[in-house]
Amino acid sequence: MPESYYERLSALDASFLGFEERNARWHEAAVMVFDAKPLRNGGGGLDFERILNNYEWSFETVPRYRQRIAKIPFLDHPVWVDDPSFNVRYHIRQIALPQPADERILKRVCGYLLEIPLDMEKPPWEVWIVDGLENDQFAIVTKIHHCMADGISGLGIIQTLLGVQPFSRKGTPPTWTARPAPGGLELVRAEVNRRLRAPLELLAALKTTDEALDNARDVLEGLIEASKLGWRPASNTPFNPKSIGPHRRFDWTALSLARIKEAKARLGGTINDVVLATAAGALGHFLREHRTSTTDIDFRTLIPVSVRSKKEKKLGNQVAMVMAKLPVGEHDPVARLQQVIETTQRLKASKQALGVAWLEGLADKIGGRLFTELSRSATRSRPFNVAVTNVPGPQFPLYFLESKMNAIYPMMPLFPNQALAIAVLSYDGRVFWGFNSDWDALPDVHSLVEAIGEQFAKLHAAATGTGSTHLTI
Repeated sequence: MPESYYERLSALDASFLGFEERNARWHEAAVMVFDAKPLRNGGGGLDFERILNNYEWSFETVPRYRQRIAKIPFLDHPVWVDDPSFNVRYHIRQIALPQPADERILKRVCGYLLEIPLDMEKPPWEVWIVDGLENDQFAIVTKIHHCMADGISGLGIIQTLLGVQPFSRKGTPPTWTARPAPGGLELVRAEVNRRLRAPLELLAALKTTDEALDNARDVLEGLIEASKLGWRPASNTPFNPKSIGPHRRFDWTALSLARIKEAKARLGGTINDVVLATAAGALGHFLREHRTSTTDIDFRTLIPVSVRSKKEKKLGNQVAMVMAKLPVGEHDPVARLQQVIETTQRLKASKQALGVAWLEGLADKIGGRLFTELSRSATRSRPFNVAVTNVPGPQFPLYFLESKMNAIYPMMPLFPNQALAIAVLSYDGRVFWGFNSDWDALPDVHSLVEAIGEQFAKLHAAATGTGSTHLTI
């Protein structure tokens, strides 16, 4: 009889399950666009069996694909167990766009696909293969629940399907057999023992050494910094309705990475600083267009900061959520960038991320339910206006079998009182922006997307002295 198997979700992973609501689904996603010709079959359609086979080979690297969520009885903490009824054809579906299909049609279809909730009784992911895009392209729309991965580990999951050059998969992967899940008593016993050990582990960590005292001071300072922003509401804006609706608009754009690097080389800062300054300019323009004053506005962004080491390949979430004020009221693009640089430098020098990460670790030891409730309560008080995440990706072409990936647009989920989330990912010389929005609150999100290009063009022109505000990607 094989031994039972399970993996416990961290408190942070579990908190993303707790964010799930009827109109706020907590899956993240990506829309990838590929050349279709190399994967066409004799009838002119996509070779769906080859696509499935590539996914099944990736399951050998990412076993989480075939695992579902179970709960520890009474204590209600989630764990990963193998799904004995796993069926790849349930999770990967194929559709075709109405013809003629341009990028605008794909965006509308993606908005619909991304608003569909995942089936949480099964492994929490699904993929849509979307054929019929103009210029003989197809898209892969991939959705995974945030409890499964953060932006960096999610990109790692995607990359198990891709190669740095065209490739093929020969044969079928080894037969997979689900490991039996533990019984309820076994789960309860292990969790109770874990929580009983927690006080001793905490005491051991609080040794009265100078290094430990310094760390404790840093953590306390970080918690105080986080609480100053976390419990005081940001300004009310059109991005923050009392509650969002069930429908989504998903839009996107792309900028030249070389031009972003040119701007930062002339004006200072980092790629992320330029991204935030560009977002601040576009958000400010959008607010003013919607008759919202940006004078003396306290506009804040939530920024996920990775706390994993460069060598860390572990799945799940290893991020600390920190907040920063964005200068959306500043009209001058250069001054706006300098203000962003000052803000991010203060953020890096602060202990905010350390304090949040320590709180996440403490919750993991004593049980995550309190952490989840605190997180939910904090977000409901509107401590930030929008979320912006920026994930660095590979700067060389990637291939799904023989098909080159031409674009990848990331999506970040929405909180219940947040109508917009901006996700940014760099790939092969371009910086791809994905805008997830509530259709009811922001029916014209496309004007914000257009403003991204316009605001960056102004910043680039100011940096290079060209005087041109024409954007070329």
